[in-house]
Amino acid sequence: MALPREDEEQLTQRTPISPVLYDNLVHYFKYASCAYIPVCPRPNGRHLVLPFTNPVTDVQGYVARDNEKKELVVALRGSLSLTDFLMDGQLVLIPFISPGIKTTPDDIRVHSGFLTCWNSVAYEVIEIIKHELGSYPDFSITVTGHSLGGALSDLAAVTLKAKFPDAPLNAFSYGAPRTGNQAWAEFMNKTFGGCMHRVVHTSDGVPTMIPKELGYRHHGIEYWQHTDPPSAESTTQCSADGEDPTCSASIPTVGINPAHVWYFGIMAATPFCY
Repeated sequence: MALPREDEEQLTQRTPISPVLYDNLVHYFKYASCAYIPVCPRPNGRHLVLPFTNPVTDVQGYVARDNEKKELVVALRGSLSLTDFLMDGQLVLIPFISPGIKTTPDDIRVHSGFLTCWNSVAYEVIEIIKHELGSYPDFSITVTGHSLGGALSDLAAVTLKAKFPDAPLNAFSYGAPRTGNQAWAEFMNKTFGGCMHRVVHTSDGVPTMIPKELGYRHHGIEYWQHTDPPSAESTTQCSADGEDPTCSASIPTVGINPAHVWYFGIMAATPFCY
């Protein structure tokens, strides 16, 4: 998709991300892609700890362990079924009440459908992580997901950070929609800072599908791959408040489109299960 001349001029003034960061963004997208696979013996070539699912909400994901990086990876699947899309459409903002969460700012509100989905597997994920950290106490936690899975990974990050505060936590979401209100965005930015990575591919319409007019705001630093082919040079770090008008928000939303399905030249649901 061609960008207006003024947007191209703004992009030339931005600094590309480092090759190391770019490689990390690609690395964790492969985990997110594997979450679409019902049975993935070795997600991204790592050890599968346990898959998890809820038949009512149709949430699916898994926990993997990377012994070299000393990390546990929680990956959540994006929308795939009618149930998923029905959950996506539950746009009412409600208080963030979730297993393991004792207190959050009173004015925080999140997407009711996303919260229902995450809460349906939260206890199971907590128990898996608890067991793994019992055996590997020096491991960090990384959460990741694409589309709906990206939104759920944001909620998972808050729950797991509250439940396991001593474990370093990083989050990587890809093509995720807005998840909560301004207070939620501010809370996420304050809690996670640069550990929260929100990635958008060119004109992906899903990140802006839920409009700000409904009270929603993006959180976290956006990493926008503004042009193809994918590379560190074509990916820029946007402002830290989550709603940089010169990044992906500068393109009118078109909903689910090819840019949403492809990230870094990889089609979501590609099985990196070797």
